[in-house]
Amino acid sequence: MVFKFFSKLFKKEEEPEYVEIDLGPEPKKSKVVVRPFVLKKFEDVPEILNALREGYTIAVVDMKPLREKDIIELKRAVSKLKKTAEALEGGIAGFGENTVIVTPSFAEIYKPGKPGMQPATQPQNQG
Repeated sequence: MVFKFFSKLFKKEEEPEYVEIDLGPEPKKSKVVVRPFVLKKFEDVPEILNALREGYTIAVVDMKPLREKDIIELKRAVSKLKKTAEALEGGIAGFGENTVIVTPSFAEIYKPGKPGMQPATQPQNQG
């Protein structure tokens, strides 16, 4: 009798034979973000690279402040951006003297004269 009392007292309740898995919130569809950056110093480059590595950011980089400040640092920064774009199988192109566009692999920058690139056709007026 005492044994039954202690066995009931210390008896573990049976655990269910299933496991609940929390999947968390449903992932939302990712959107492409065209994000502007201002390159004031070389230390601003990692922020741009991190955004590109996320995979959904097209970076529009204004490099005028760094260009006016230190041309050698600008060359280092552009080289770093170029290497990362190539590693991500993306693209990089300059627009004017102060702007660089860096894209991930899903986007392509139109460059005249590049094989396989066709300019967008303009609708013709009828009438």
